[in-house]
Amino acid sequence: MLTGEKGWEKLEPFTQEIFYGALTFFLLDMGLVAAKRIQELGKTGSFLIGFAVFIPVINAMVGILIAKVLGFEQGNALLFAVLCASASYIAVPAAMRMTVPEANPSLYVSMALALTFPFNIVIGIPLYLEMIKIIGRGV
Repeated sequence: MLTGEKGWEKLEPFTQEIFYGALTFFLLDMGLVAAKRIQELGKTGSFLIGFAVFIPVINAMVGILIAKVLGFEQGNALLFAVLCASASYIAVPAAMRMTVPEANPSLYVSMALALTFPFNIVIGIPLYLEMIKIIGRGV
């Protein structure tokens, strides 16, 4: 703003394009770290699989109730429910890696990306919408 259009053009490589490169390296590193310990995923049993599927539904239900109390319209309530049900795909893995280095990234990254995300896309969003419709009717 202070430097005008010419100043912005000079800074653009450091503010726009560099983000995608940094994100690519970050995601590549996360994938490599998770892949090194992927064999431990089989040892966790069904608990984590259930956790990755059922906790998002519980979180969405809480979000739907909050949206109802706050008077959200159907579309906003759905968006809020999906956000409540979502896993953090970038921020939390980075925070976990720094604060709890002994945590196994093959667990928390693969649960979020391989189970929670597809579940929410295929089953969760339609389920949450139906729940919002039912609660909206007062049933």
